[in-house]
Amino acid sequence: MNESNPEYKMQTAPAGYDKEREDIARGIIHTVEYPSRAVGNTRKAMVYTPPGYSAEQEYSVLYLLHGIGGDETEWYNHGKPQIILDNLYADQMLKPMIVVLPNGRAMLNDRAEGDLFAPDKVQAFETFESDLLHDLIPYIEANYPVRTDRMYRAIAGLSMGGGQSLNIGLNNMDRFAWIGAFSPAPNTKLPELLLPEPQKAAELLSLLWLSCGDLDSLKNVSDRTHAYLSQHSVPHIWVEENGDHDWPVWKNGLYQLSKLIF
Repeated sequence: MNESNPEYKMQTAPAGYDKEREDIARGIIHTVEYPSRAVGNTRKAMVYTPPGYSAEQEYSVLYLLHGIGGDETEWYNHGKPQIILDNLYADQMLKPMIVVLPNGRAMLNDRAEGDLFAPDKVQAFETFESDLLHDLIPYIEANYPVRTDRMYRAIAGLSMGGGQSLNIGLNNMDRFAWIGAFSPAPNTKLPELLLPEPQKAAELLSLLWLSCGDLDSLKNVSDRTHAYLSQHSVPHIWVEENGDHDWPVWKNGLYQLSKLIF
């Protein structure tokens, strides 16, 4: 696996890593609308551009996905990625990147309301693969100065979004070289379906990250995925940290992963 560190040891994010600092340069996070042929309407996403953003520079892109109870605003409202990333840039620990926060529920009414586990809403998380690949990524590449090679594109997410990141990323390794899953949910495909050709991942991926809290009731999904990857000698980083299926684990996942990509 290129440029990855299978021997990575869990690091604890420093105190204040998710607190807004004074007197540092800040990125900008804003909402965009893009046409979706997959859904048949106009959809929303949030986009973070880093401190010092310039149209004259080319950037890598991280697509960061939410959980089943969220939408494109969930990370912004609960995970504060713009603060975490601003602080990391101030400490000179990140490569220049744009972060896109999509709505992974690709359907006409994509709000997180009603029965979140209704069949049409669960199906919409699968439909998102087409929306992402054929609608959102082309929109980002047409409107931001981003690199379009797979080596400069990453996908990661929490819970349902972690499952999506594995399902989509491993099914499209010609599009993504960096894949991360924080506490992936049961929508994650069974390992033999997720990665029927393990050697392909070993050859193509620059980083495959999997993390979960030790108290997470859904940890079996991470355990089975980690076991399969290990059995088939697929280099990956597996982090089991103290925590539940909750934001401290996911925010720490973003903090750690973002330092390793690109």
